[in-house]
Amino acid sequence: MPDFDTAETVLLTMRLAGSVPARAGRELQARRVAAQTEARTAPDPAAAGRRAEKQFFAAFDALLDAHTVGPDYLGREKLAELVAGELLMLEEQGLRVPGFVLLPNHLHAVLVLPAEAGLSLYKTIELLHQRTAAQARRLLRGQLPPEADFWHPGGSHELPIQDEAELRRVLAYLTAHPARLGLPERFHAWPYVNE
Repeated sequence: MPDFDTAETVLLTMRLAGSVPARAGRELQARRVAAQTEARTAPDPAAAGRRAEKQFFAAFDALLDAHTVGPDYLGREKLAELVAGELLMLEEQGLRVPGFVLLPNHLHAVLVLPAEAGLSLYKTIELLHQRTAAQARRLLRGQLPPEADFWHPGGSHELPIQDEAELRRVLAYLTAHPARLGLPERFHAWPYVNE
């Protein structure tokens, strides 16, 4: 378990480009902005802001899980292995990855950045984004138009994890995610789920 006093711990979500209907994504983002604005005037702005972010995450994840539009490249074994390998390589750079799940159109990963690692979490995520996209493009040659993005160009979503109890809940959520969605058995084991 990370030492929450000295480590930054987040739930990272990265999604494939085109994996959310544009209108639904805009509406969800507008609700997020409104909730964050409202949270600033709440008696406890930090708690209200955190609650708004969790509600956004739940609604956004449900939208991704519905998988009504877009590609499902992460359902391909070679691409899943590539992305899983890159996530595990983060450990060689000083991050800890206590768990992740790959779903057909998105991934969730818990990342722990110890204070002594001397890394920027956001720079590391950006590099992960770039490396996996470049490798995926090579694997998808001819299937992904040259001008198309692999990952959603708006980046990723990071939800800070506050304590060990929340970390246990998040890891349980990740582990159960493929079964909850009724995905084939292969999504229930590595390289799709790492715990």
